[in-house]
Amino acid sequence: MTITNGHTPSTATGPVLGATDVCATGHPYVTEPVAYDAILLAGFGGPEGQDDVIPFLRNVTGGRGIPEERLEEVATHYRHFGGISPINEHNRQLKAALEAELASRGITLPVVWGNRNWAPYMKDAVVEAHERGFRNLIAVATSAYSSYSSCRQYREDFAKALDETGLLGTVHIDKVRQFFDHPGFVEPFIEGVRAAMLDLAAQGIGPAETHVMFATHSIPTTDAERSGPSDIDFGDGGAYAAQHRAVAAVVMAAAAATPSLVEPVETPWSLVYQSRSGPPSMPWLEPDINDAIAELDKSTVKAVIIVPLGFVSDHMEVMWDLDNEALETAQQNGFTAIRVPTPGVNPRYVTGLVDLVMERVTGTPVAERPALTELGPWYDICRPGCCENVRAGFKPAAAGVAP
Repeated sequence: MTITNGHTPSTATGPVLGATDVCATGHPYVTEPVAYDAILLAGFGGPEGQDDVIPFLRNVTGGRGIPEERLEEVATHYRHFGGISPINEHNRQLKAALEAELASRGITLPVVWGNRNWAPYMKDAVVEAHERGFRNLIAVATSAYSSYSSCRQYREDFAKALDETGLLGTVHIDKVRQFFDHPGFVEPFIEGVRAAMLDLAAQGIGPAETHVMFATHSIPTTDAERSGPSDIDFGDGGAYAAQHRAVAAVVMAAAAATPSLVEPVETPWSLVYQSRSGPPSMPWLEPDINDAIAELDKSTVKAVIIVPLGFVSDHMEVMWDLDNEALETAQQNGFTAIRVPTPGVNPRYVTGLVDLVMERVTGTPVAERPALTELGPWYDICRPGCCENVRAGFKPAAAGVAP
């Protein structure tokens, strides 16, 4: 079966854990309407005070054998901001923005919020949904790309929450497709890069003298290689890297067409990584953004535009790793640097998320689903073997066909 994204996904079907009846068969795309009761906003979670920092980091790194001294090192980033991660507040704002968008469109779907690593936990959200009489949930995870940590782990969270609450079979959780190339996610980045290029032009720095760095979270290369469906070869870095490269190319093509730039010329760009946390012996995706900045040719490059392409909001790893470390590295190397905004609660992003929900509510045909790269639109039901974590193996996961 050839789909519009040019890939041939596995046609293997089978029971999908915790799914609604329509999605339980495991077909890659769901084009039959589904009657959902509510939206489950699934976040990463973050500490909201100094006493929360170490317990939160233990939640994040549980089972990985990370030494306490490394946790203390990372804790300094949070303590620099009073022990408060902005991510929970961003999710409160996103929840409110989603509710306002839904209300403006006359869509009567409540939004329930649950986190992976801090209160309100996913289990709390499932209990709340059940107590409010909701049985069929459509989940929106605050992560756009395919990998273990950005997709499958959320699906494991859903399965674990259903199991621990005893609501498996009573409450059902489906998930919107990965939205890395949905216009609602991509257009805010296009807008940000265009604004940065115009800002630099006003300072006398042209596109050819600027290097655009698209930054995303580094992950272990073994996880990257197994991101996306296991039966499709996406090249180095798996689907995770391929999706980022494809979106970056779209952003650059759109930015080059900025009318206010006198002579649109090719601007060099690269995909870089940040926030590595694994041991030196474990290969992670490279290059690190700071290394990449330091290696730029100072005879031709005058400015760096940093695009946090892998992130949906300005959480800690944007504020610390980019706004502190990367901008400081750029300054030390004599470059003018601008970090463009994340989508946050940009109206295009919020509208796009509701559009993704409505695809599943109405059963939108695949050919009518917007996608800005040849990789999309992505699959509604994750394929067998998708986004394996080699170290932990396959755990029960909702919203996908079991391996």
